[in-house]
Amino acid sequence: MKLLIIIIAFIPLQLAAQLRLAPIFSDNMVLQRDQPVRIWGKANPGDEIGILFYNEQFRSITGVDSSWSILLKKYAATVHPQQLTVSSAYETIVIKNILIGDVWVCIGQSNMEWPMQSELHYKQQVNKAQISKLRFFNPTYAGKNIYAATFPDSIAERLTPKDFYSGEWHNSDSNTFKTMSAVAWYFGRKILFETGVPQGLINLSIGGAPLETFISIDALRQNSSFAAKARGDWLNNTSLPEWIRQRGRENVGALDNVPADAIGKNHGYKPGFAFTAGIEPILPMPVKGIICYQGESNAQETERVTEYNDLQELLVKDYRNRWKDPALPFYYVQLSSIDTIRYKGQLWPQFRNEQRKFLDRLPYTGMAVSSDIGDSVSVHPLNKKDAGERLARWALHDVYKKNIIPSGPLPVKAVFHNGNIEVYFKYTGKGLTTSDQAPLKGFTTDADQHPAAIIRDNKVIIKTGSKPRFACYGCSPYTDANLVNAESLPASTFRLEVE
Repeated sequence: MKLLIIIIAFIPLQLAAQLRLAPIFSDNMVLQRDQPVRIWGKANPGDEIGILFYNEQFRSITGVDSSWSILLKKYAATVHPQQLTVSSAYETIVIKNILIGDVWVCIGQSNMEWPMQSELHYKQQVNKAQISKLRFFNPTYAGKNIYAATFPDSIAERLTPKDFYSGEWHNSDSNTFKTMSAVAWYFGRKILFETGVPQGLINLSIGGAPLETFISIDALRQNSSFAAKARGDWLNNTSLPEWIRQRGRENVGALDNVPADAIGKNHGYKPGFAFTAGIEPILPMPVKGIICYQGESNAQETERVTEYNDLQELLVKDYRNRWKDPALPFYYVQLSSIDTIRYKGQLWPQFRNEQRKFLDRLPYTGMAVSSDIGDSVSVHPLNKKDAGERLARWALHDVYKKNIIPSGPLPVKAVFHNGNIEVYFKYTGKGLTTSDQAPLKGFTTDADQHPAAIIRDNKVIIKTGSKPRFACYGCSPYTDANLVNAESLPASTFRLEVE
């Protein structure tokens, strides 16, 4: 009898510990404005869950799988902190200091991950970092900052979708912003200052990650061109970049205690893994758009370069489908300039040109040129301010309808006329010029590596005499090409067939 009393008395205590919110919900978060807000989590099957938000009650019953989900209303942007209360019969959770604004998801590798404290302009920004309307979900992840070494057991155990990312929301201030993505911080700050709308940045970037990890495994399997990437042990799958397979083998190849599935051991570089661990868990949450700085790990082999646009198109279409938003913005940074054998710099001009061509593949996309702020010997250019703010220009132009030029000059066509090549551009703004007031640099043809080129009537005239097959610009790995518009935004690398 005493044992029965103890067991009965203990049941409510067990139940009281079961109410949980999805990890994306924490103090200081931003919820997406102007779209119905969904809150979800776990509790005991059959438990009634209540939510109090904006002085209004919402209720649901927990399902047999212990999941519950409640759809709230649409809310306008507000800079006034709100509180959300979630309750069961046994427990109450309060989320404080919530703002309603725009939420952006940030993906990519180390240049997206690159923290403010290591950015070129950090010292000038540290006293300006107290920005209560700029918020970050900036999680750490299993294996961060461990490079060519075997993961310790404590890391290997976290290589599950549930445990891979770990973090919470923070306001931007002089302490928290040190580890925030510099590209995302500058992106969000510029939009905030231009619009007044609170900005929330969810940073899921992983140093060194290939694009394949951010794509759902189902999308890969169902695509005839990329199904091979989702078959067999990924550590030995030659359809994936060699560099990421090598790093994966160094980290987990010798370990027996790493969670695994049909395509091998879990790792941040494994196809579909970052999607499963980071993107999929937040799909019920409406977002404003995606920003991406990725490509270095996919730019080291010719076959990876030539497939990249197809791969990125698959990612964008899959995200738009899963978020049920066919106009979900996708803005990305074009790879910068570099000239090293280690990172296969000789392939970067081709990769940059492919990234430029992606703009014509899908609507609601934009590209920030960064070849003018590169580092000839480092894969991590320190100037992330220009990269982030150039991404923001696309959002300000497309999403927020600001009357600004979103980009530097982008080529439209190259036409042979009267013994010269005439290159036409869009986004010329108030006119074409050079960044250093010097003569034009960076133009080549397949017949002449140093042709004379001048600006005339918002066109570039390349003097050739005879008709070459291609006109190129910024096509060296580390380029000093200097064409800009009057807004000082740089032109993209390009290789155009001459008409």
